[in-house]
Amino acid sequence: MVVTNDYTRDEHARRYARVSRLMPEVEWDVHFDMVRAIEALKRERNAIVLAHNYQRPEIFHGVADVQGDSLQLARAAARSQADVVVMCGVYFMAETAKLLAPGKTVLLPDTAAGCSLADSITAADVRSLRVLHPGVPAVCYVNTSAAVKAECDVCCTSANALEIIESLGEREVIFVPDEYLAAWVAAHTRVRIIPWRGRCEVHERFTGAEIIEYRRSTGAYVLAHPECSPEVQQAADYVGSTSGMIAALDKARPAKAVLITECSMADNVSAAFPDTQFLRPCNLCPHMQRITLPGIRAALERLEPAIEVPAAVAPAARACVQQMFEQMRRLAA
Repeated sequence: MVVTNDYTRDEHARRYARVSRLMPEVEWDVHFDMVRAIEALKRERNAIVLAHNYQRPEIFHGVADVQGDSLQLARAAARSQADVVVMCGVYFMAETAKLLAPGKTVLLPDTAAGCSLADSITAADVRSLRVLHPGVPAVCYVNTSAAVKAECDVCCTSANALEIIESLGEREVIFVPDEYLAAWVAAHTRVRIIPWRGRCEVHERFTGAEIIEYRRSTGAYVLAHPECSPEVQQAADYVGSTSGMIAALDKARPAKAVLITECSMADNVSAAFPDTQFLRPCNLCPHMQRITLPGIRAALERLEPAIEVPAAVAPAARACVQQMFEQMRRLAA
């Protein structure tokens, strides 16, 4: 099929304004032909491209139709009228999108894009925890496989973990898999948290001493993700989810800021805060970096790799995610 391609040089230049602080124009121009091809394929396939906050700028600002955290992207997939969803993220994100949009084709350009945190726990591990703690509800972070979600009662994000856990009205709760997020929740609630010892390979590399020295030497406003260690959290000015960090930046409007999270997050949000200087003592997620413009183009051309969730797992996993939405609706009522 021949598709009229209306991605023009003028549109390319307009999008460059979003990344002009991050790369020279000559580097942006290198991506023109690839972005133009992807835009044409999106129209041909009736496809939407979703990009996580940790994606590289040429994806986040170049071809993404929706940007955000993993749950925002999954909900966008469910609401979209597109037939095809390209998830520019990691495997568990594509699975979650498929759970909420089972009738759509969900593509992950590189199925090796995994997650050390999601890989830290299995469905069998959750079953073992539930045997050890009979009758205790299990809450799983969204950064888990569909198989793990299927063994839990309700899902949560870093933004609503505390609210979800307290909404259950229980004296104790199993919380998997991130031990640092579990520690953050435990410090803010009277609910006894039964954690798992999972960690994110990106966030655990930061140290409290590093953050203290960075604040001393730069005077920057420090925002840390709760997947960082308690020592890093204590050294930060703000601790919260990726969406929470953006809201905190919008409120504080600091002259200098440091985002203690994946590198690309600072690159991508800097476009929205032109008066803030973003310092970057950050770490790259090797899994997020596996997603590239050529990979996106190839996925749209072939309509693969397509993500499927096994029929034996999907209903319970979907119910786990939907229960989170139900709990949040009750809290908002």
